Amino acid sequence: MSERDVRPYASEMRAYAAAFVARATARSRLPLDYSERSLRVVDFLIDGMRKGGSDPGRAQRVFFGLGAYVGEVLVRRAGAVWVDFDADQQAYFGQPVGIRMPDGRVWNPLGKVLNRFEVGGGPEESLQTFWLTLHGRPRRDLGRL
Repeated sequence: MSERDVRPYASEMRAYAAAFVARATARSRLPLDYSERSLRVVDFLIDGMRKGGSDPGRAQRVFFGLGAYVGEVLVRRAGAVWVDFDADQQAYFGQPVGIRMPDGRVWNPLGKVLNRFEVGGGPEESLQTFWLTLHGRPRRDLGRL
């Protein structure tokens, strides 16, 4: 995705996630390795931003990067694919892109990141829990965390 920050396309999300990981890990040793375990790190990062008083408007790029990362974990580990949402899906999810699971269900990882920040970080908004309870992922992955 380019610097325009407007209407990303599904075809750009893998590269956007990779660029985000490169920036986020350049000065730190964050274990953002696209594993299911790393979703716990994303939970901690979002919780830290909230507790630190981050302004949601100013942190929008970070939230988008974390959402792209979460989506890419689902692509790599659960057989999902990035999709451009149609107009109805965009209205429902509030995002232009998301993922489609092998069973056809669509999910909004970008919105899940925002919910984790805005709702207060309860267990029902955990990205690690999202993985564990994710409908549509292959049965062989259940309980791998």
